[in-house]
Amino acid sequence: MQHIKIIDSHTAGEPTRVVLASGPELGGGSLRERLTVFRQEYDAFRSAVVNEPRGSDVVVGALLCPPTDPSCITGVIFFNNVSYLGMCGHGTMGVVTTLAYLGTIDVGEHRIETPVGVVTARLHADGRVTVHNVPSYRYAKDVCVDVVGHGRVSGDIAWGGNWFFLVEEHGQALEFERVDELTDFTWHIRQGLEQAGVTGAAGAPVDHIELFGLGTGGAHNRNFVLCPGKAYDRSPCGTGTSAKLACLAADGKLKPGEVWVQESIIGSRFEASYQWDGDRVVPAITGTAFITLEGNLILDERDPLCWGIRGA
Repeated sequence: MQHIKIIDSHTAGEPTRVVLASGPELGGGSLRERLTVFRQEYDAFRSAVVNEPRGSDVVVGALLCPPTDPSCITGVIFFNNVSYLGMCGHGTMGVVTTLAYLGTIDVGEHRIETPVGVVTARLHADGRVTVHNVPSYRYAKDVCVDVVGHGRVSGDIAWGGNWFFLVEEHGQALEFERVDELTDFTWHIRQGLEQAGVTGAAGAPVDHIELFGLGTGGAHNRNFVLCPGKAYDRSPCGTGTSAKLACLAADGKLKPGEVWVQESIIGSRFEASYQWDGDRVVPAITGTAFITLEGNLILDERDPLCWGIRGA
């Protein structure tokens, strides 16, 4: 019987489950190498932590690891109901808030190592967290894809720590009451991209679909983001907002340092801006996370669902 110490939080409605202790031994390689070990040898642990019956499709896990960069306070590998994430904006805010709750860090700037690079997070005195994400960029503009039941859909492919297909002209009302319809539509887009062989750099799958529309109450945009495991993001999505900033910057629609307010499908918000770093942008995303639970997961190998309910 194994006990896994966790702290749960939510950032703008999207949950993060930080694994503090009793995680798998992944070796001393880079975070990218340790992610590969995690995926190949300990994927059952991922499923046990975030999938039902202990979790849900929405929960994002964050396994804390010793960093290879001594300037970093921690390393972290993010994972979800089906796989692993290079970076996670809302999850990074959750990690910083968790470490502050534990008394590990104080107000100020902190570096965190991820499989796709080091990010910087500033914990503000009021509890907000600003994440300076990995350099982000638009990979392709106006990519057309055939979507079953909807015809041709055009969007941009961009990197914000994960790969996104961003669609502005979609004909969908971005309303919370329509999440089932929006999930179906974006899932068909994802399938269309896969069938057409459309990828990000080096053949990477474009596994996040992001729809944009008019924001409310002063927000510049409202979005709907479908994550790889077919769950929608309750937050405005940190890496998705980073991808959006990269597209806005590439089109000259947002100046460096200008604040962009991104609204989620549930109405929660992030504030975002960027600075140029060569031909890429370094996004700064600000939001707030709140601790919701502190405890232990119990893995009893007599339980036929000990390692979670896993998809085929």
